[in-house]
Amino acid sequence: MIAELEGKIRSLKANSAVVMVGGVGYRVQVTTYTIGKLAGLEEAHFYIHTHVREDAFLLYGFLEEGEKVMFELLIGVSGIGPKVALSILSIADTKTIRTAIVHKDSSILTRVSGVGKKMAERVILELQNKVEEGDLSDHTEARLDQEAIEALTALGYSVTQAREAMKLVPKDITDIGTRIRLALKSLGK
Repeated sequence: MIAELEGKIRSLKANSAVVMVGGVGYRVQVTTYTIGKLAGLEEAHFYIHTHVREDAFLLYGFLEEGEKVMFELLIGVSGIGPKVALSILSIADTKTIRTAIVHKDSSILTRVSGVGKKMAERVILELQNKVEEGDLSDHTEARLDQEAIEALTALGYSVTQAREAMKLVPKDITDIGTRIRLALKSLGK
């Protein structure tokens, strides 16, 4: 099994990257957020989940180990495959997903195509005891960030741009309008 890959980025597509390691090109399936982070980079390091099927040997890559852990938790849920797990990680960061699971908030998960209310509730039920509960303020912060990211993407920014802008917004600001304005200000620079 392949656990990590580090090499030159040969090409990027909508949901994958080809990474050259020792003269061999590995196609690594990634989230749309990761594609945005890889744009412009020459090299990258991935934490890899190797998925072996009867008809395929697939590599799923993550820039952070926490993303890989969340991916593996998600695919451990009955009915969630690697594609759906990648889709979930494309719409929200691991902190937001973890907080949603702990607080039994299925609304974030149901935004993913192919995940209905019942599937989202199953994810929450099966992962409830497997994710750590953070500070109570995490839920509010994650919720505000998710709303702001949705607003920024509605204005035409990519999810990657929106997430990066939200990282620059001070966490103590709880007014959604102010958070969006500060994010827009950082995007305008």
